[in-house]
Amino acid sequence: MKKLAPVAYGLLLLALLAAPFLGAYPVFVMKLLCFALFAAAFNLLLGYTGLLSFGHAAFFGGSAYAAGYAMKAWGATPEIGLLLGTAVGALLGMGFGLLAIRRQGIYFAMITLALAQMVFFAAVQAPFTGGEDGLQGVPRGRLFGLIDLSNDLTMYYLVVAVVVAAFALIARSVHSPFGQVLKGIKENEPRAVSLGYDTHRFKLLAFVLSAALSGLAGALKTLVLGFATLSDVHWTASGGVILMTLVGGMGTLSGPLVGSAVVVLLENKLGEIGAGIASFTGLAWFNTLGESVTMVTGLIFVICVLAFRRGVMGEAQALATRWMRGGR
Repeated sequence: MKKLAPVAYGLLLLALLAAPFLGAYPVFVMKLLCFALFAAAFNLLLGYTGLLSFGHAAFFGGSAYAAGYAMKAWGATPEIGLLLGTAVGALLGMGFGLLAIRRQGIYFAMITLALAQMVFFAAVQAPFTGGEDGLQGVPRGRLFGLIDLSNDLTMYYLVVAVVVAAFALIARSVHSPFGQVLKGIKENEPRAVSLGYDTHRFKLLAFVLSAALSGLAGALKTLVLGFATLSDVHWTASGGVILMTLVGGMGTLSGPLVGSAVVVLLENKLGEIGAGIASFTGLAWFNTLGESVTMVTGLIFVICVLAFRRGVMGEAQALATRWMRGGR
């Protein structure tokens, strides 16, 4: 499996590079990539460290607002906006982590949720966020003052480059000694402590790294779509990224990519899928499928919990491993 992984990722990269020329809508694929990065960042915390955070919307949405405001009001260049969004995510992560990291289980999750709700209410009340209307009209600008990002194709390849670099950083972190310590903490934290590791420090580092990459994803989404809204910082965004990670398979590098693709496709294309099924089967009620996105995603989550406890990619890897070993 380890030998096949680089080949699979190489083919995925080639598919992404060729997607605009194969009929894919660049803006939609860019949105999917932003959420894939968000899910991969969250998986670094949940899948490899064992910390369930309900506050990642604060990093994603807070950085989206910060980067968008800097680019719109201050005239910051895109690279500065992305760096600022990453820094805001890291700073929020540091603040959240210092308050929550010594708690475990439901207590950790509830503290992160409470802190994230504070960020949400700040976004509602702050004058520069636009309130319920959101921050609109964020310009894409010119990268390094030279490359015009108003062209969707140019913007697309920038997003691909940023997401691939961030994913490579996550993969390198997971396979480094730091990543091995995180896995040890997830499996048996008391044993990691007995071996002399400062587990609170390692968990805080993982939390800050996850928050920084989530901030990068939020800033990138604002740059692509040109706006940041309250839905980016609402608690449902935290629930969405949890769903993406669990459906795809937590603790796997490819799981969040698959999970985010499933969820984003359902949210954006379910109406078209329902219309296609209705025309094929003649059952008109499928035309209303697009109005039941929450119900369908919830059903998929229940099915995954009952039948695919390790997520889609987790089960796929387990089956492939059995097959390669000659098992049934």
